[in-house]
Amino acid sequence: MRLVSASRLAVAAVAAVTAIMTAGQTASAVPADGDGKPFLGPLHTVSTIASTVPANGDLNPYGTALVKKSVGDLRRGNVLVSNFNNAANQQGTGTTLVQISPRGTTTLFAQIDPQNLPGPCPGGVGLTTALSILPGGWVVVGSLPTADGTSATAQAGCLLVLDSHGKVRETFSGQGINGPWDMTAKSSGDKTDLFVTNVLNGTVAGGGDIVRRGTVLRITLRTHDDRPPTRVATTVIGSGFAQKTDPAALVIGPTGVGLRDGTLYVADTVDNRITAIPDAPTRRTSAGIGKVVSTDQHLNGPLGMAITPKGDILTVNGGDGNIVETTPRGVQVAVRTLDTSGSPPGAGALFGLAIAEDPDRVYFVDDATNTLNLLSRP
Repeated sequence: MRLVSASRLAVAAVAAVTAIMTAGQTASAVPADGDGKPFLGPLHTVSTIASTVPANGDLNPYGTALVKKSVGDLRRGNVLVSNFNNAANQQGTGTTLVQISPRGTTTLFAQIDPQNLPGPCPGGVGLTTALSILPGGWVVVGSLPTADGTSATAQAGCLLVLDSHGKVRETFSGQGINGPWDMTAKSSGDKTDLFVTNVLNGTVAGGGDIVRRGTVLRITLRTHDDRPPTRVATTVIGSGFAQKTDPAALVIGPTGVGLRDGTLYVADTVDNRITAIPDAPTRRTSAGIGKVVSTDQHLNGPLGMAITPKGDILTVNGGDGNIVETTPRGVQVAVRTLDTSGSPPGAGALFGLAIAEDPDRVYFVDDATNTLNLLSRP
């Protein structure tokens, strides 16, 4: 997250009219997959969809999830966004989720009262990038709360479970949940596996030094028709990831995750690489950091992640304003520039992203302008 003045953020948020630019690009000559065409290949245009700032002034949009089925107040094709900061721009204090239509209509989906939760959430509410929508319209979002916006007061938080009308119905805490930072989900029948990165294991005590205790949890849920999902099991499937506190980003550690054919890809932000945990849905032990898939080159502090329909890995950089496409074999096949503001250009602007198809496009949040944006064909 880029630290800029609250007044600048507010001005940028009000300017929700669509701004269109051509995304810069570089690309490798190596084919992305079977047809040799990177997902990002035809996508060149960046446009602003809408402000992510709700009436209470929450800032710093992080999580981004595409609504795939209409249920309750959720509408198919809309994008759900979680806010990490409050109106005073204090990190780890955002309490709102907004729902944005492709045409730019923004509605408040939930404003969560930390004093009125149905279960424990150590430290309260500060909504992170960990955001998934489960069958039945159940929304799961991570909380890594602070008391004053600084890492010194960061606490373990929880996963909050909301129904399709935006009411918090359940919390999951403890059993390894410690600063849930990002997440992906896989559902089959009445079973859902959440794959969650955690960034607070010894991090605050490290005082800014790198602590290699970041984890990936597989949290197995049983889903029910009208009742909230219940937690069945929790397994550590990844461990030893680098993490540290940071005055600008609050905390840096393993962030985005994406699942494809049983392999869980992880954005190992501090060490500037993508790793892969094999047999993620079934393994009973930790794979450590897994196998290194790709490192450095166009990667620059990879944060949010999404998997393309053909299995390539999209990550957005924290160190610049670029999105990078990487094959499962580790070849970086395409790059697009999404944000050039600030110094260095684009640094701290990007976080969550979500892929939509028919036509192919990428929704992403921009923390520098507090907006939801779209990367699409010209």
